[in-house]
Amino acid sequence: MRVEYVDEAIRSRRSIRAYLPTPVPQATVAEILSVASRAPSGSNIQPWQTYVLTGDALKRLTTRLLEAFNDPAQRVTHQEEYAYYPREWTEPYQARRRKVGWDLYGLLGIGREDKVRMHGQHARNFTFFDAPVGLLFTIDRHLEQGSWLDYGMFLQSVMVAARARGLDTCAQAAFATFHQVIASELRLPPTRMVVCGMAMGYADPNAVENGLVTERAPLDEWAHFLT
Repeated sequence: MRVEYVDEAIRSRRSIRAYLPTPVPQATVAEILSVASRAPSGSNIQPWQTYVLTGDALKRLTTRLLEAFNDPAQRVTHQEEYAYYPREWTEPYQARRRKVGWDLYGLLGIGREDKVRMHGQHARNFTFFDAPVGLLFTIDRHLEQGSWLDYGMFLQSVMVAARARGLDTCAQAAFATFHQVIASELRLPPTRMVVCGMAMGYADPNAVENGLVTERAPLDEWAHFLT
């Protein structure tokens, strides 16, 4: 039964982009983060720092982020501090990226030339898709690539622990572009770099975008068994 529960938590994890306003108790979020902190890290350095935003704190940040994103003059002054995606796309990664994007826009009825609605959908990142909980994750600047690998395992643990409690999430790299806004609002020390954000809450079952289920390549395309 333990195998079944763990597998279900992993398999049912999806990027949810519309949430109910139902509050999530702070104690529940704290429990999720505590469980996730058991994620492995090299020499047990535990590189994660997490900021949990709800209520007015969440509204203040999302207001500032939307102001920056929706103003073309401001938007061009912001740039991510690290390259999340490759500078030059190759296959099969380009095809996978395009498919998930058009699958999402197809559910939302957004056409390829509808730049206004595309902008509006992207802007929803900066409201955490209306989730009642927004999380922001930072890392010390002097830490190296191995600690970023550790961070990924921690983020996955957060999302799986949330699913085990009936909650949904969406990990969001989009926040890294507006790290200056986030650093100002959260009063981050200059030694800290924004890794990503994450929406957390209860999925809106009536939102069409939540019907998106992304595909995974079959095992024989990427797993190599040597005997």
